[in-house]
Amino acid sequence: MTIQENIPLAPLTTMQVGGAARYFAEIKRDDDVREAVQFAKSRDLPLFVLGGGSNLVIADAGWPGLVLRVAVGGILLDPRSPSSRSVHFSVGAGVNWDDFVAQAVVQNCAGVECLSGIPGSVGGTPVQNVGAYGQEVADTIESVLAFDLKQDRIVSLPKPACGFRYRASIFNTTERGRYIIVRVNYGLKRGGAPSLKYADLQKHFAERKTPPSLAEVREAVREIRRAKGMLIVPGDDDCRSAGSFFKNPVLSETQFKELAERAAAKGLEIPTYPALDAQHKVSAAWLVEHSGFSKGYTVGAAGISAKHALALINREDASASDIVRLKDEIQHGVREVWGILLEPEPVFVGFA
Repeated sequence: MTIQENIPLAPLTTMQVGGAARYFAEIKRDDDVREAVQFAKSRDLPLFVLGGGSNLVIADAGWPGLVLRVAVGGILLDPRSPSSRSVHFSVGAGVNWDDFVAQAVVQNCAGVECLSGIPGSVGGTPVQNVGAYGQEVADTIESVLAFDLKQDRIVSLPKPACGFRYRASIFNTTERGRYIIVRVNYGLKRGGAPSLKYADLQKHFAERKTPPSLAEVREAVREIRRAKGMLIVPGDDDCRSAGSFFKNPVLSETQFKELAERAAAKGLEIPTYPALDAQHKVSAAWLVEHSGFSKGYTVGAAGISAKHALALINREDASASDIVRLKDEIQHGVREVWGILLEPEPVFVGFA
């Protein structure tokens, strides 16, 4: 393992903003984690773990400690799997997420096809319980292999221990900063039918006489994401983003009723769908657009994608503070109009 100094971090993220890491190391083996952790501890350095860089906003001042980039590779298929419907994959945290999805589809394994085209690495998916188009990784994760900074060893966390819920897990809530994920184990269904819960997918295949294949659903999801500026396409400025910047609010029955009354007073109807228990999940994109922030809205070098209201983009040479300023403006506007504070999805690194 090599420790480098003053490495720019902006090029390692999809948003492409932020300063440099005082120290930087890339690990490709599980065993290298301990050495990197000891380096940081011996110098009393703050430690940040970098994956695919797709869900980050790094401060202009950069990171004052050690940035550890997890590049553990390998998509391993359990040799016992081929004879059964349940197929088990062990995937390195540094593997590109969409590469794993593509491999799963090639193996005719259902469970992650609707998560096609999501940028970033496998190690980042359990942290936020990544989800889209009717699926989330918690549906298929069996266990997570991670280095436990408290126990100073690699541990295996079964799915129940991960505390998955909407866009959350123990890794970004109760145990934030405790674990460094090195490998994720998934259980998929060989020959399973693709998920068509999402309205855009149903619309896409509405004229079909026969059910679509996993490969066809994967390609449809990628087409939909491309149309919304949510697929990383070289040269497309709309792709210099952190994906969906705000979470869809999940409201109680009372909160939803108050929101609906506000909408009705404006002659509007809120697009919703049932969420957990007696709650309602509301479209953050709808709230943003109906608070005066249209697609293509700009503030200097930062802006909103012309294709998707939830994607804040680096239009030219934006700084991290430019992105944060736009975030604050949108949050304030939505709260003024609808009484709801939108919660950001990205991780903010190096901010005071």
